[in-house]
Amino acid sequence: MANETLQGARPAIHEPNCRSFQDIVELVGRRWTSAILLAGRRGARRFGEYRGSVPGISDRLLAQRLKELEAEGLITRTVIPSTPVQIRYALSPDGEELMRILQPLVDWGYRRGGPHEDRSAGTV
Repeated sequence: MANETLQGARPAIHEPNCRSFQDIVELVGRRWTSAILLAGRRGARRFGEYRGSVPGISDRLLAQRLKELEAEGLITRTVIPSTPVQIRYALSPDGEELMRILQPLVDWGYRRGGPHEDRSAGTV
């Protein structure tokens, strides 16, 4: 009986709000994604700038993540017709908003003194 009351009081994990939360946490938590977003926030615009800002990422995986983030509407991709063709990336307004929203999470991590604490980084 207690389980029925408890289950009835809480939304199921598969409900839209819970699913949306899970989806965004998985997106941001995917390997390299937050580092790529941070690189964009700090001014990376060209593929090589992203690669240089995210040590250890392969070209193939960087290209894949940039495409995923573009598909999610967090990064914009602009093709500049020139010789050779130039491609520029930038955080979209949604990407900028996401980075602002993540700042309290970064602050929380610093307060906890997490394993990757680096107070010189400061903000996302």
